[in-house]
Amino acid sequence: MPRMLDVSDDVRAEIGDEEADRLLAGESAPGSYDCTSCRTPGDCEQERTSTVLFIGDETAVLAFAHAGCLPSQVVKVTEEQLQGAVRSISADQARSGPAPAAEKAAPEQAVLGVTSGLILIAGELHPALVVEPTAPIARPGAVGAGDDFLPLLIEQGFMPVTELASAPAVLHGWSVLLAMGQLHAVLQPGTNGGRPVAWWQAHQPLQVTEGWRTAANKHQQVLMFAAPVGSIGRQPREDLLRDALDKAAANGQLVAAALPLAGT
Repeated sequence: MPRMLDVSDDVRAEIGDEEADRLLAGESAPGSYDCTSCRTPGDCEQERTSTVLFIGDETAVLAFAHAGCLPSQVVKVTEEQLQGAVRSISADQARSGPAPAAEKAAPEQAVLGVTSGLILIAGELHPALVVEPTAPIARPGAVGAGDDFLPLLIEQGFMPVTELASAPAVLHGWSVLLAMGQLHAVLQPGTNGGRPVAWWQAHQPLQVTEGWRTAANKHQQVLMFAAPVGSIGRQPREDLLRDALDKAAANGQLVAAALPLAGT
């Protein structure tokens, strides 16, 4: 079966035609992998897969992602981030023995996974974004491996949610940027009252369903739910997404706010 692998022009330009052709021919690509975005297993012989090249100042690491999570692209990271990930992976291999050749080093830099869906609250459908990082989020300057993702958001005005019985309150100053019917970014207030800046920005505009756009235009706001890594997971259907949200809320692992809509 041919491999369903996507190598973008940018990635090809960095790794060269010969290596790109070897990947596409299956000579150097893994059959199975852990998605560098959502961290769940993937199989490039069974599902569309993107090649993602992380480049530091001196080092480059090729990783793989579900095409639905990330497009094939080149991602610039600091050399420190890249070397830290390589050291971590090397330590894991030393503890557990040699890793299969198919496993590729992927940076442990946290990425915010964003899922859109319609959530039924009090009998009405609301457009929602569910945000879950791929790794614990530490407070800037913190020492240790703690996860401060929810406390940091609560400090910004997001509120803990214990059940999805009513829509959360509006968080003024934040907004969701929708342009030409596609999701571009979540914006937060700029420093000292300056222009809003991107808290999260899509690598490329994300498609949303017509129903989601219609609900967003009706309410002129989007509900944003956030949970720590491992709380929600990659849910293929809206009913499963809702079940995961309910479970996270019951476990005290969910914060939320209604963000005004910017754009159309």
